[in-house]
Amino acid sequence: MPVSTALVLGGGGARAAYQIGVLKALVQFYPRNHNVPFDIICGTSAGAINAISIATHASCFHLAIKKLDWVWRHFETHKVYRTSIPQVLRHLGRMAIKGLQDDKVNTDAGSLLDNQPLRELLNNLIDFKRIDRNIGNDALKAISIDSSCYNNSRSYTFYQGNEHIDDWQRARRVGIRSLLNTEHLLASSAIPMVFPSIKLNQAYYGDGSVHQLSPLSSPIHLGASKIFVINLDSPHKHFPIEFEYHPKTATIAGHLLDTIFSDTLNSDLERLQRVNSTLSMISPQDRETLNLRHIDTLVIKPSQDLSRIAERFYDDMPFAIRTLLKLFGINRQSDSSIVSYLLFEKSYTTTLIDLGYQDAMDRIDEIKQFFDIQTKV
Repeated sequence: MPVSTALVLGGGGARAAYQIGVLKALVQFYPRNHNVPFDIICGTSAGAINAISIATHASCFHLAIKKLDWVWRHFETHKVYRTSIPQVLRHLGRMAIKGLQDDKVNTDAGSLLDNQPLRELLNNLIDFKRIDRNIGNDALKAISIDSSCYNNSRSYTFYQGNEHIDDWQRARRVGIRSLLNTEHLLASSAIPMVFPSIKLNQAYYGDGSVHQLSPLSSPIHLGASKIFVINLDSPHKHFPIEFEYHPKTATIAGHLLDTIFSDTLNSDLERLQRVNSTLSMISPQDRETLNLRHIDTLVIKPSQDLSRIAERFYDDMPFAIRTLLKLFGINRQSDSSIVSYLLFEKSYTTTLIDLGYQDAMDRIDEIKQFFDIQTKV
């Protein structure tokens, strides 16, 4: 069976800039016009946007990363959600009125922020028609986006791929062949309560990290035998932080976001390692009867706390958004990771790109071995 390598890009809002830095370290070892070194690309939340962008340029790895690098290095928060004082007040006013209306009358999704600018950015940035073209030219086997359905509390994987891939259904997980578009990306990246849910196929969907019990199931169902994961989870302290007072709402909200975006991926990686360890003690004949296979993984994650990095650039966040966050008890000194997810400013995203590049270069020997790279091009 030929080896199929998957790239898994998790969620994390503005933290997803880190993923570009890691991929910049990898791309330099491939010729100028080389395909992406991934047969399968899987993305969730902000990682879904990076994944789709790479898939549309699967025939040229260098071009894919160059374009994403430019976008993330020139990001401004107003390109993702509305940030002026009149816009924020108008949006919050509409949300307040909707909150007083009956659900049957109020059909619009409620949210803290208005991400209409992100819709416009994605429409201008991504040519979805290129995906089928790249799959037809064998530059890519499959691309998938995960989203959570609020109607039935299931995790949905929307994918485009070659004709040999079948839909799947497991406990609270469903894989459906789809023609991916901007709505799928907005649904996958709709952070709960922060951005509005999106209606797809008569149901409402939100951030793909919610209800995602097994983030690695999508690449495995799509045929991956090796998985390269860029995790956005910050290093954890091995001892509890001492609080002088009870943790504030902002701190708890930050922990909830960290849980949504990272905990299930870390648990799934541990589970896969246990399966691999068990399979190593079983004969090849018995493995076939179990319908299990060994999956190699390599995980790159930040060496520094991204929340602490975000603190340095807190003042770069638009005034209206800083004021709004202060109403929820979030400021520069808050022990909350929320700012690190919402700070779409180039000072911050550029720093994350550089960190991702350096972290990948620190482990470049492992990366080259994983991708079977012999020499630098």
